[in-house]
Amino acid sequence: MTKPRLYSGMQPSADSLQIGNYIGALMQWREMQQSYDAFFSVVDLHALTVPNDPAELREKTRRTAAQYIAAGIEPSRSTLYVQSHVSAHAELAWILSTVTGFGEAGRMTQFKDKSSRYGTDATSVGLFTYPVLMAADILLYQTDLVPVGDDQKQHVELTRDLAERFNSRYGKAFTVPMPVIQQDTARIYDLQNPTAKMSKSAETDAGVLWLLDDPSKSAKKIMRAVTDSEGSVRYDRQNKPGVSNLLVIYAALSGRQIPSIEDEYAGRGYGDFKKGLAEVVVNEFGPVRERALALLDDPAELDRVLAVNAGKAEEVANKTLADVYDKVGLLRRA
Repeated sequence: MTKPRLYSGMQPSADSLQIGNYIGALMQWREMQQSYDAFFSVVDLHALTVPNDPAELREKTRRTAAQYIAAGIEPSRSTLYVQSHVSAHAELAWILSTVTGFGEAGRMTQFKDKSSRYGTDATSVGLFTYPVLMAADILLYQTDLVPVGDDQKQHVELTRDLAERFNSRYGKAFTVPMPVIQQDTARIYDLQNPTAKMSKSAETDAGVLWLLDDPSKSAKKIMRAVTDSEGSVRYDRQNKPGVSNLLVIYAALSGRQIPSIEDEYAGRGYGDFKKGLAEVVVNEFGPVRERALALLDDPAELDRVLAVNAGKAEEVANKTLADVYDKVGLLRRA
């Protein structure tokens, strides 16, 4: 029986992924690769929508791929590759751009937010067409399911619209994918500002837990995390955002239910609770960090693994692209 296909990816936009990436994406991917024909990409073409140092981008791409593998994404089980290694992504993006309305692309929330923040002169055409490239990423692989955060749901809806429009106009070429939206409890917030989503662009590094941080540094950040003056360990997102965020992290990494953790720390205060959480985080991240650093110590082998997987991805992607080229009437090369 053929497994349903899954596609997802992350940008190589930092030297290290953070705990929100780990809980919100990598942990889910690790489980889903058991049941799905999974394609996971380091989407480096998307990273070009903002200025980058070329050498740093190459290094971040390797580091991101290494963290995928270290977190349990198995290149022998899943197709794990670098987006730019498969030229069909850029080629299909052009075809899809010809069936995308200008107003339709302009209504994408992320583009509107960033262009209003930085101004039109500082906003690239690449950022405007970012969702079209994302649609190409997904549709190339005849994807059934796309696990994404809620902030990317609009882009997957556009992907569905473009697939249906193309299929209607030229004949069926694409599977129409379904988004799988992570639950709100998987959303991780900044340790110092627990009403803001944890992000690489946070105002201070003190609020971000990085996968490749030294374990002692991660533990210190947890011990200094913002809580409240009440002193009781209980989940209440509205009134106790700091403690609630720590409980979500604890539950996600330990595999326990939040009420069980609340019961364990009833009457014990925040100090004991934070120490327990620090131990859970260090135990989880320690092996991931060691494995990622070991992979990065042998970049040639890492590059070889990525090249093999890019070849596997190309087989699927090029078949889709050839069908699309035929359907839109492009002349085949003799």
